Amino acid sequence: MNIREARSGKVSFIEPIVLYESSQTKVTVIPFYIDRSHGREVKVKIQTEKKGKPPLNWYTVDEKSVTLNPEATIGLYGSLKKFLSLTEYEDNGEYIIIKSSEGKYSFGNHEPEEVAQAILEVLNRPDIAKHLVDKELSTELINAFRNSIRLQELRSAVAKLREYLDSGIKDEKVYQKWCEEHPWAFGNAFVVNDKVRSISATDKVDLILPSVISGYRDLVELKRPDMEVLHYDSSHRNYYFSAEVSKVIGQCHRYLDVFQEEAARGLRDYPEIVAYHPKVTIVIGRSKGWDKDKLRALHGLNSRLSSITVITFDQLLAMGERMIEIVSNGHNIGNENEQ
Repeated sequence: MNIREARSGKVSFIEPIVLYESSQTKVTVIPFYIDRSHGREVKVKIQTEKKGKPPLNWYTVDEKSVTLNPEATIGLYGSLKKFLSLTEYEDNGEYIIIKSSEGKYSFGNHEPEEVAQAILEVLNRPDIAKHLVDKELSTELINAFRNSIRLQELRSAVAKLREYLDSGIKDEKVYQKWCEEHPWAFGNAFVVNDKVRSISATDKVDLILPSVISGYRDLVELKRPDMEVLHYDSSHRNYYFSAEVSKVIGQCHRYLDVFQEEAARGLRDYPEIVAYHPKVTIVIGRSKGWDKDKLRALHGLNSRLSSITVITFDQLLAMGERMIEIVSNGHNIGNENEQ
């Protein structure tokens, strides 16, 4: 291409380049170069011409011609590159194009959440994911992946518990295994559980949970989800604990006494397991479909107990769902259950 100086001496130009031509119409583009103190800029004129009667031949149709300033010229160039990059895709729909150089990214009118989802779908491709192994990732990206993985684990765990309950599984061992794998469901202060279950030579509990705040241990006792929790006394118009719940409360009362005595300075062979005013959470029965009065009654009965709390499996499920909300919102709160 030959760049020539215009007669005015203020700009340079290239001979018109034909974009389209028919027997009666011709569209050309003329690049103009303007020298500035910061460098050379380019603007273009897109010109439409019609074939006239001899001897005029071709003449310019001004109303169908346009001159683009340097900014508009660059914008057109960028848009054309985006348009051409989509020619390899046959499906219609929303596309996000990201420029991968100079650390500058333009997402158009798309929300960051939409962009993140699109990028995640790309990274899920095996041929892309395998190249992440030896790449140096930023701290921000590592934290984002870690939080995403954690959130997915929480959602999967809660979905599994819901599946157990909805399918009517009654085996206590199934729920014990779930609680052992997901102690966080009992509160943000519990992220792991002890492998030890024996608190004395003759007493074995379902779960021992160390608090990340104090290090002291609390207990969890699990019963079946098909057990009754509350009965209603119509003569006195109040709810009361069922025989099954009363029995396990007595059982846990003994556990607390034994645990406090045996682990005041650490369990034998496990000195790190220390009990100091331990508490116990009993998980039993279902509360799905309970009205507000019945839920209020359980709360009231719990408030009269000391160091013992009775919850249902549906409430445990709700606690897990609440934890998902906390992680989704990026919050880091203290143990809600210890307030």
